[in-house]
Amino acid sequence: MPEVAEETGEAVRAEGEGEPVEPAAPVAEAPSAGSRSPRRRGRTTTLIAGAAVLGVVAGACTGYLIQADRAPTPLPPLSQPVLAQAKGDGPEPLSAAQDRRVKTEGDLRKLLLKKPTGARNAAWTAGDGWLDIAEYANDFTDPAEKFTDLVGDDFRRAAVVGWKVGSSYSVEIRLVQFRQEDSMAALDSSLNHQGWAEEESGTDSWAIPGTGDGMAYVHTRPDTEPGYLPQYGAEAHAWRGDVSMEIWVYGAKPITKKTIMDLAERQMERL
Repeated sequence: MPEVAEETGEAVRAEGEGEPVEPAAPVAEAPSAGSRSPRRRGRTTTLIAGAAVLGVVAGACTGYLIQADRAPTPLPPLSQPVLAQAKGDGPEPLSAAQDRRVKTEGDLRKLLLKKPTGARNAAWTAGDGWLDIAEYANDFTDPAEKFTDLVGDDFRRAAVVGWKVGSSYSVEIRLVQFRQEDSMAALDSSLNHQGWAEEESGTDSWAIPGTGDGMAYVHTRPDTEPGYLPQYGAEAHAWRGDVSMEIWVYGAKPITKKTIMDLAERQMERL
């Protein structure tokens, strides 16, 4: 067998050939995946980005210069066509019979029923005929809560009159006025009193003619408290515009339907 020469870089003579054979070049090992160096980014991308920024800036400047050289666009005229004024005298103001506010804007006390002949002034209405918000709220079971409610209802003023008819019964009439900017407070007040009246046991009720939803009540069972004589009561509640009407009648004997209905009808006629 021919001898195989070791890899010494010298020529090896092949068997049966007289020409020397050059040794094979060493094969380079393939680089591993982990040894690959990152690809270097060229300058082309940076140039394109810079050109884009310069283009935007140049376009904005050019647009500003063009707009600055233009004359301002005139605004449309604000004036409207002149309307022809009506000629002649205006309408006559409404009479008190047609405009209820003519009455209620004046002295509210003048709209209250007058004390009957022979009756005596009630001691609890010995003032000037007005009730302020605190005085009005003080007649309720919880004055503080009622005061807060009246503030929320835009309480304006209250006029009151009262009298005593011998030893038979006493009468108190109130006209309570509200500003009514956000709600129908006069209606709400009337309906609230009606609700309390209807809850009392032994109560008869009737609609007050001409009032829409006004009601009169007679309580057939007396109120009894230790140290006091039994007391019978009747009441009437209605409203007109921004004024709520309240009538309270108390006596040692049952109050008749005729008494409370007559007071309620005559008082509402004055409104």
